[in-house]
Amino acid sequence: MVVAKKFVINKYFEGEPKRSDLSLVEEELPALQDGEYLIEAKFLSVDPYMRPYVYRVPLGSTMIGSQVAEIIETKNPCFPVGKHVMANVGWRTHTVVREDDRGVFEQAPYILPDFDGLPLSVGLGVLGMPGNTAYFGFLEICKPMARETLVVSGAAGAVGSHVGQIGKIYGLKVIGIAGSDAKCKWLKEELGFDHAINYKTQDVAAALKEAAPNKVDCYFDNVGGEISTIVLGQMKQYGRISVCGCISSYNADPNALPKVTIIQPLILFSQLRMEGFIVMRWLNRWEEGINHNLKWIKQKKLKYQETVTEGFDNMFDAFIGMLQGKNTGKAIVKV
Repeated sequence: MVVAKKFVINKYFEGEPKRSDLSLVEEELPALQDGEYLIEAKFLSVDPYMRPYVYRVPLGSTMIGSQVAEIIETKNPCFPVGKHVMANVGWRTHTVVREDDRGVFEQAPYILPDFDGLPLSVGLGVLGMPGNTAYFGFLEICKPMARETLVVSGAAGAVGSHVGQIGKIYGLKVIGIAGSDAKCKWLKEELGFDHAINYKTQDVAAALKEAAPNKVDCYFDNVGGEISTIVLGQMKQYGRISVCGCISSYNADPNALPKVTIIQPLILFSQLRMEGFIVMRWLNRWEEGINHNLKWIKQKKLKYQETVTEGFDNMFDAFIGMLQGKNTGKAIVKV
């Protein structure tokens, strides 16, 4: 009999998530039925989407999330023992999986492709959902062209850092907005961003005018809020905005959100195109994104970084740290 550990949702988050909102419990797993297989988690992901998406599952459910896991027992010939899968089964160490276990994003488990010597954890980051979020969300919505100017907020996170590098591959001038001098240094010196703005210590509007005197063509928005309003105010005619997230407001009381500048005149008079997206829109092209990102890594055009927390019991700490911006690149928990 296999005993699994899992985090269960006791209470929906109000404000910043509290440790008491989740409980770490043990569960005895049943014997496998035909078509099922048993996986053991190796790496788990913590991502901003978990904060708003938790409301989509009932209280008492396993905390949502994805993991890279090894198949350790199987009664499904399509999922043999020893293979590794990406599965949206939540915060748990062991799971009996059926092929229709799709999670909140309705994505079925899949066997990880050959990553050509890269660690398995990249299946949760640069060669997984965040990588495809950057690839499709930027290229399909912003339609970038060489010599244009791109601004990325949340630029030192898993998605933002990736988007900026794709911008450089396509010949754009790239400006990142991040929350520390260390992150800004990493963006410029390691990833090749042209400029980086520390929103905690700099006047974003003034710094952006200096970095982009001819204004901005494309904006990849991870944060929302007043920072995004500032960027919209400095965009060119017919600029394009890809709205990936709004992490600045995830912990806010929805009934007491701060007032921000009205953005409709900015969109109207600059004739901007602003579009939100969920990456699963391109689920039928999933392998395309992974293959392009892997090619760029092999060509040394794309770099990635992981902030790794050791130990399944520390999932909540990694989650809170990610929401507070303590990670650089992809936040991962290693079991």
